[in-house]
Amino acid sequence: KKKKIITKIINYNKKIQAEKKILKILKLNKINIICLAGFMKILSENFINKCNIKILNIHPSLLPRYKGLNTHYRVLKNKEIFSGCTVHIVNKKLDSGKILFQKKLKINKNDTIKSLEKRILKIENKIYPLALMKFIRSNF
Repeated sequence: KKKKIITKIINYNKKIQAEKKILKILKLNKINIICLAGFMKILSENFINKCNIKILNIHPSLLPRYKGLNTHYRVLKNKEIFSGCTVHIVNKKLDSGKILFQKKLKINKNDTIKSLEKRILKIENKIYPLALMKFIRSNF
């Protein structure tokens, strides 16, 4: 509200209707890029095809490893030395689009799922705006 940014709240319980509504809002407002963060939904192939604009996402792992959910748990379970986060283009396959930017983080011996999540989130908050600006400069 302070920045006078227009917001819309969409009920995503009915995915098909929600995606139709989102597409309408995007077209009406001439939106030319979508940035997902904490969205935790998989966009349908239909939405991605009809959207016809670039969709960026930030994922809490060093893609292409650890796609999907529970990344921190799986990283720790596999005794990885590093983890991190990735900004990528969304495509039809889950967490498989072109990688735009990654940042690596050394895992501490005493890291838990929560501590790793917290440390990676700090990095996500720094690199996402940088990746977005780099993307905009190179494509628009």
